[in-house]
Amino acid sequence: NAPLRGGKGWLYEGGIRVPLIIRGPVVSRPGAVIDHPIISTDFYPTLLSLAGLPLKPSQHVDGVNFRPLLAGKQTLPPRIFYWHYPHYHGSTWAPGSALREDNWKLVVQDHYKTVELYDLAADPGETTDLSRQETATQDRLLKKLRAWQKETNAYIPTERKSTP
Repeated sequence: NAPLRGGKGWLYEGGIRVPLIIRGPVVSRPGAVIDHPIISTDFYPTLLSLAGLPLKPSQHVDGVNFRPLLAGKQTLPPRIFYWHYPHYHGSTWAPGSALREDNWKLVVQDHYKTVELYDLAADPGETTDLSRQETATQDRLLKKLRAWQKETNAYIPTERKSTP
């Protein structure tokens, strides 16, 4: 995953950033590299669009049609990405959540009660935590993350429970 940090099951870029390769007649520039984030929920509305079928917004509430990117438009409307991982992982990852808005990435590890902030444009490997320097940004993003968790009724474990 180098230079990205972390691995599968982690909320750092090495665990959530995955390359996507698309081949087909809708790709306007073969060999082009598009550096615009999309997420798995974007596949459904995009596939509907590519098939010439009407979008079904009630079925893809969180998804965005990324066909314009394939047609050569470099951006989609801005949006916030959320990840929630309320489990313990064999790789030592503990419950946490993350949020990405533009190039800002907030990583919250609930078990350790830590909050980290990264500028992915300057630091895609998440090596420099800016949470102490960018407190206003950290607070703003943390407020959005907690509001999203409340809205979705996300489970947030408070302590590790061992199994008998």
